[in-house]
Amino acid sequence: MNQKFSDPFSQFAAIFQQYNLPGFDVSAILESRRKDVEALAATNQVAFGGMQALRDKQLEILRRTLSELETIAQQFAASSSKPPFNATELVQRALRDGLADMQDIARTTQQTQAEAYALVAKRMDDALKELKASLERPGQ
Repeated sequence: MNQKFSDPFSQFAAIFQQYNLPGFDVSAILESRRKDVEALAATNQVAFGGMQALRDKQLEILRRTLSELETIAQQFAASSSKPPFNATELVQRALRDGLADMQDIARTTQQTQAEAYALVAKRMDDALKELKASLERPGQ
């Protein structure tokens, strides 16, 4: 990556430090914004990881369902009279498996949202502490 554009925060700091504004700590403000961007990037990574986990779970469910359907179709084709399976049992198992799958998906979604929220909440807490510290500094 071009070194000139690799760190926009240092570029902004250089621009703003040309002007001497009393009570305006350019470095602290830019450092705080850099941390905001890093927290946003981390939150996006968590959210993307959650979407990938959901995709993987849905593919697993689809593969398992298709495999079960294939097995049932083969058994049905091989049978000359009565199906070799109990339809009521089959429906109950499908419903039970579907419910378990929905619970897994809900758990994964909730966990991903909780992780993303924790990252954002921590950054907000840190930003508040930084703001308080900047207001408490003597001489500003």
